[in-house]
Amino acid sequence: MTNPFCRKHLLMMALTLGVAAGCATTPPEPTVAPQSQTATAASQMIADAKAAIAEAKSLKWIWRDTEKFLASAEKAASDGDHDTALKMATKARNEAQLAVNQYYLEKAKVMMAKTEGASGLSSEQNSTLRAASAAIANGEGRKAYDLLTGLTAELRGSMTQYTVVTGDSLWTISGRSDVYNNPYQWPLIYKTNRDKISDADLIHPGQRFSVDQNPSASDVSAAVNHARNRGAWSMGVVEESDREYLGGSVTLR
Repeated sequence: MTNPFCRKHLLMMALTLGVAAGCATTPPEPTVAPQSQTATAASQMIADAKAAIAEAKSLKWIWRDTEKFLASAEKAASDGDHDTALKMATKARNEAQLAVNQYYLEKAKVMMAKTEGASGLSSEQNSTLRAASAAIANGEGRKAYDLLTGLTAELRGSMTQYTVVTGDSLWTISGRSDVYNNPYQWPLIYKTNRDKISDADLIHPGQRFSVDQNPSASDVSAAVNHARNRGAWSMGVVEESDREYLGGSVTLR
């Protein structure tokens, strides 16, 4: 006769082993195979490369082999070589992004040259100018471009209006303390209002001229140089030197 204690003990052991066996036979959670992960990453990178290339092409600033790298990535993906597809798509995306950054960097450099030395900037505008300069130095083209785009828009908006009265000339207007306080800067007014002035020596009472309160240092220098070296002039005639100063855009009306 089996000892009741032994029977109880054996039953508990059987239950324990059953539970253990049940745990051991529980199927593991499904995992994504590495190859499937690579295929997904390659597909996403190809999409990213296409987007970056589209932006570069819209700016007409794309490097020669960038699209070839994308084509290689797409072929590798179709052949099931997802490692190569990911590598080539990454290269295509990076090159396109670098091209876009270079485009904006070159634009920012031109904008900086026109903006540096502008007079009358607020402390906030000077701070923006310094930040843009640092971005250019760091090769952050898009950041510099965005900063300078906002700044130049503000400066373009800093125009005041002047109404011509009897006896005025561009020379006397420019010399006023509330304008430029320097008569030699009159070409700035001429250039800003080229659509209203047929001849720099002939303006009329009642005309309203826009006055740029924040001309760049290079624009001021060019204006003063033109005023000092303009040469002989005649009323009612557009001098050749004036045409050259305005880039040949003036026609006598």
